[in-house]
Amino acid sequence: MKQFVHATIQVKDLEKSLAFYQDIVGLPIARQFVSGGDTEIVFLGEGETLVELIYIEGGEDTSIGNGIALGFGVNSLDETMDFVKDKGIEIHSGPFEPNPTTRFFYVLDPDGLKIQFIEQK
Repeated sequence: MKQFVHATIQVKDLEKSLAFYQDIVGLPIARQFVSGGDTEIVFLGEGETLVELIYIEGGEDTSIGNGIALGFGVNSLDETMDFVKDKGIEIHSGPFEPNPTTRFFYVLDPDGLKIQFIEQK
């Protein structure tokens, strides 16, 4: 059986990205290390699937695809919307309610990746 273990995001500014994924998304650092002297790698999250941030000093600029998003479950969509607004982060789109049991909205991370916060009733 194959298991999805992490999603990798190459970031432009590791400190900004760490602050976003720790303070806004709420992911703890699982492990962090330097690889090859110019590359820093941080795995964030708990459980089986993690978010991997890779920062390469002097690395080429990467663009993130428009159709890609990472989704994170929340207990209260309204409280989460207030929280991100209080942190100075704009709501990119939403909230949406595609059915009576699901509500979600999107923000953008520091590199422009869509982050979806989802409430399941």
